[in-house]
Amino acid sequence: MSALLEGLFNGISIGSVLLLAALGLAIVFGLMGVINLAHGELMMLGAYSTFVVQNVFKGFGSPLFDTYVLFALPIAFLVSGLAGLLLERGVIRFLYGRPLETLLATWGVSLILQQFVRSVNGLLVISLIVFCLLFFGAMTVLSRRLDWERIRNLAIGITLPLSLAIAGLLGYLLSFNPVLARPWFSARNVDVTAPAWLRGGLPLPGFQMPYTRLFIIILTALCLLGTYWFLKKSSWGLRIRAVTQNRQMSACLGIPTNQVDALTFALGSGLAGVAGCAISFLGSVGPNVGQNYIVDTFMVVVVGGVGNLLGTIIAAMAIGVANYLIGSGTFALIFGSVEALKPLTDFFTFFSTTSMAKVMIFALIIAFLQFKPAGIFPPKGRTAEL
Repeated sequence: MSALLEGLFNGISIGSVLLLAALGLAIVFGLMGVINLAHGELMMLGAYSTFVVQNVFKGFGSPLFDTYVLFALPIAFLVSGLAGLLLERGVIRFLYGRPLETLLATWGVSLILQQFVRSVNGLLVISLIVFCLLFFGAMTVLSRRLDWERIRNLAIGITLPLSLAIAGLLGYLLSFNPVLARPWFSARNVDVTAPAWLRGGLPLPGFQMPYTRLFIIILTALCLLGTYWFLKKSSWGLRIRAVTQNRQMSACLGIPTNQVDALTFALGSGLAGVAGCAISFLGSVGPNVGQNYIVDTFMVVVVGGVGNLLGTIIAAMAIGVANYLIGSGTFALIFGSVEALKPLTDFFTFFSTTSMAKVMIFALIIAFLQFKPAGIFPPKGRTAEL
């Protein structure tokens, strides 16, 4: 019995991680139909933000160090949210209604973000800041001209290479400084140390509940409540739901659909950053950490039903619990006590590894989608026809 309870708790904790990772993706996918393959890299940015905040608080000593998580969570949300806002404004808004191009573009962005983390240093950051100030500053000034629409392409054609040249020249001149040229993270994995109050676990008869996983479960519940309140009770949440149901009618009624898209993408990306902060306590953080979750998060969103929070919760918990109970051999252990169930025991023993359990979960999801192709809670109304 204790093995089953331990398996259920660990499965729920895994489901909470999947739910926290899939929550932002469910919002974005449900509103815009955007397949964002860079979602895992947004989680990676949240994890690295946690690592940076941890290093800053290490210099303050033990009492303050134990509170760094309270600062890392909002910072991770803001960093990933800002990155998502830039992604939506710079790339995705030009590709709405073109899912294949969006998929390829976000995959390219994911590769760029991975390489950015491997090679980022003070030199690169200074060059990027100088380029943004020159290019976007020039665009802001020139856009006030009355003949802006006529000279727009010419202005971009001159300002863009000129800004790149100046930023590149400045980077070359500063490259002789070894401090600025030293990579911040490089390709190696880094470790995030949990504060003292997240170490250890809650002892129960037969097993122990780690405080880290309890913290992730509570954090997931708080994020769910906050997201639900925002979507159901706030004015911007009402606008988001209106645009989800009928974009054209919402635009006719005066709802700024472009701002709604940007806000929704920033919110979903910020939640990915919070998920990155959570997963940083479960293992080391590296440039590829987001790739470990991107497939599972898409599975959760598809099985739950696009844009449905309740379906996302049920799917995440079902996949997490099933994955752990099968992969850890808990099912094989339970059925092994009954001699008549030996064939079933052998079956689950064959799948009692992490990789084989994922194969079985995939097979079950494929079978489920044959009967419910739109997920547990399919979209209704006009959204079902899009």
